[in-house]
Amino acid sequence: MKGQHTRGVLRRRDVIKGAGAVAAGVAVTGFPAIAQNTSLKIGILTPKGGIAATAGENGLRGCQWAVERLNKAGGIAGRKVELVVEEETNAQQTIERFNKLVLQDKVDMVQGVVSTGVALALGPVVEDSKKLTIMWDGTTQDGVTEKLPDARYCFKSTDNECEAVMASLLAIKHFKGKFKTIAGINPDYSYGRNNWAAFKAILKRYGIEYEVVAEQWPKVGNMEVTSFVAALKAAKPDLIFSSLLFADLPVFMQQAHAAELTKSSLMVFPAAGWQHTSLKKAFTPENMLFGHNTLYFGHPNPTPLQKEFVDWYVGTHKDYPHWEADRAYFAMESYKTAVEAAHKAKGGWPSQDDVIDTLKSGIKVQSLGGPGWFRKDNIAEQTFIQGLTTHKNAYDFCTLSTFDTMTSDVLQKPAGADFWKWIETAKFPV
Repeated sequence: MKGQHTRGVLRRRDVIKGAGAVAAGVAVTGFPAIAQNTSLKIGILTPKGGIAATAGENGLRGCQWAVERLNKAGGIAGRKVELVVEEETNAQQTIERFNKLVLQDKVDMVQGVVSTGVALALGPVVEDSKKLTIMWDGTTQDGVTEKLPDARYCFKSTDNECEAVMASLLAIKHFKGKFKTIAGINPDYSYGRNNWAAFKAILKRYGIEYEVVAEQWPKVGNMEVTSFVAALKAAKPDLIFSSLLFADLPVFMQQAHAAELTKSSLMVFPAAGWQHTSLKKAFTPENMLFGHNTLYFGHPNPTPLQKEFVDWYVGTHKDYPHWEADRAYFAMESYKTAVEAAHKAKGGWPSQDDVIDTLKSGIKVQSLGGPGWFRKDNIAEQTFIQGLTTHKNAYDFCTLSTFDTMTSDVLQKPAGADFWKWIETAKFPV
């Protein structure tokens, strides 16, 4: 098991055994014989290369740590967990690997997925397969209109617009009266366009007058950002809003620093936490509004669970985890909690429907970044963390000087609501 935590590229299909089979002749009190002798197989779909590699790596490590921990404590309702890991790439290939996990590997359930495009394509396949699947990330929305509104088997992450809503509220809190002109540089797909639109809508909601002087739309994965930086410098905005979050973000920040944009413009980056250790002090300014989504390794008052995980992560990987580790841990802990609650209620091993009904009941878990649960419409509620950056720390990258948390039940639209109409009337914690 320990070999799975090295930094080398994982094989295309890794089978991670549990911490050991239940010793022969040793009974697990309260669980039937099948629970003592049969492992619980959980399929994982996660990116291992490309622009989302760091997200996949963090997620898999969070998942592996959760499994090691629960297997040492007896597994899930007495059954040790075995992970069957497949790679998330494009939608077509990922769907093929999902089908392999379900039909060939015969997993008990599936977790993972980071990409929005993959999640949108995979959702209907999950429903057709009737196999419980909990997604780590990848909004299941398109233009913030919920797809699969009546999903039974597919459980989805929080709306990816949550971080944009929170960053917009905090921009008003910290920067009100300090800007009149704004510019956006956001990835050219639904996530980036929705985030930018949400920022402008919330400014309007709170009566903040502004003029848009530039809108830049780099393609996802585009590492050539020189022209975008030049356009922003020419526009001279008081404030720059950006939902860049892949490997292009550190490249942009270096060039923005060289062009002195980091000195002349306020900066609001709601998803920067995906690249937090790559955003070095040398080119990332203080007092930049910085979103960590959930987790944040430098939490000023961490729970014992978070401290244990961060200490393990740093000690094992010589690195600092970001929010995808929490998304993966949340998925595993939610499944474990639902299975064991349903098992207790039934007095025996629960059916998949029993587990699904328990998940949909709103049962809460303590995740690495804070409490979380699933709504009746299968959408997650989790804790979000953002603040202003500081260089006053022992690292070569920025941490937070201010610290704000909000739960997504105040950041994402209710089931069935129109996102844009909801923004106009929602009661936000400002």
